[in-house]
Amino acid sequence: MNKRSAALFKGRKLVIATMHGKEKVIAPLLEKALGVEALLPEGFNTDRYGTFSGEIEREKDPLETARTKCLDACRMTGCTLAVASEGSFGAHPTIFFIPADDEIMVFMDLENDIYVRARVVSPKTNFGGSKFADWPDAVKFAHIAGFPAHGLILRGPQRSDTLKGIQSWEILETNFETHLKNYGEVFLETDMRAMYNPTRMQVIAEVAAKLVEIILRTCPRCQFPGFDVIEVKPGLQCSQCGLPTKKTLSHRYQCKKCLHSVLKLYPFGEETEDPQYCDYCNP
Repeated sequence: MNKRSAALFKGRKLVIATMHGKEKVIAPLLEKALGVEALLPEGFNTDRYGTFSGEIEREKDPLETARTKCLDACRMTGCTLAVASEGSFGAHPTIFFIPADDEIMVFMDLENDIYVRARVVSPKTNFGGSKFADWPDAVKFAHIAGFPAHGLILRGPQRSDTLKGIQSWEILETNFETHLKNYGEVFLETDMRAMYNPTRMQVIAEVAAKLVEIILRTCPRCQFPGFDVIEVKPGLQCSQCGLPTKKTLSHRYQCKKCLHSVLKLYPFGEETEDPQYCDYCNP
């Protein structure tokens, strides 16, 4: 980022819209890269936008939810700089039969009308859950989930029976046995809130680093921050038959301010694709 762009952020307060400890990995990156002073919105309840454990359904998609968090945090604090993230968990979109952590992070500068977003879809997650009718099987699940460093959630049939943020074998066993006696089975799942999930926190750090990279990428014409990809075009040629494949051929970048655009061929440094990934050579 050049001096002109850096001056847009230096010395300003930036609110991190979280109540789950994400500032531990987000604040150091943004403060160092942009020269901002990070702060938390006191009393900001992000659970109202949706909870992983299902008490409150998320009404908007992840990107819009992150945007809303930024705007609401700005209203609460009076800041004009904000960052927020939103995570989703489920099947990986391209790697079959494994779960994924899909993290989206948004940066907003209301003063200069800057909006930047970044996304990381990572197979690094302990996401999972199952019903158990005996303690030894529950112990196996807990070990696989990385317990007690990673928190667990224990559920009964009623919402009031849910216990979150468990990070003690004693607490887990005591409540497991009570629920098992009362209901005949117990549902255990991973607690995906950032402060109870070190693996997710690592992915949040990854998307924060990617966000900083995009913010610092400035338009070659007007030096406005956030010069980012707006179009991904497939069609990289197969090295054997020369036909287009599904692999990315080019990225088109565009400035959000002056709309200047740049087409970059071979964005990943490869000019041909391996025939094993060609639908013609390896149908």
